[in-house]
Formats: sequence, structure tokens, C-alpha cells
Amino acid sequence: MDRPPPPGTAHRVMRQDDNGNRFLLARGLDRARAEALAAEFEARGHKQLYWVEPEDPSEPADPAGRAGSG
Repeated sequence: MDRPPPPGTAHRVMRQDDNGNRFLLARGLDRARAEALAAEFEARGHKQLYWVEPEDPSEPADPAGRAGSG
């Protein structure tokens, strides 16, 4: 089981399109703001998957290796 990230950990909002491509939408947010942003994107009704995950400072800015375009 994953442990929750420590307080103050930055979070990012991710998106997956219909083809399975992953994109970074926003990063460096606190968890509450990241969750609110993901909910805002979901409310727009696009049939894409949005989620929030803690950032790992050792990873590149875009974990999919692409420029984040929303």
C-alpha cells in the first residue's frame, strides 16, 4: 500500500487522452488546488481521464516525455 506523501509535497494534474497518451497539465500545486483543477477539467465533459499525483522531484517535468499541452 502506498503511503500518503508528506505535508507540503507538490502535486501535479495529469490527463490521459483516448489513445492512452499522458500529458502534464499543471505542477507545483498543493493537493487541494490540484484536486480542484482536476475537478474543473472533468466538469467540462471531455471524455478524458484526469488525476492528481504527488510530484517526485527526481523525475523530469513531464513524466510522459512530451511537452504538456492541454
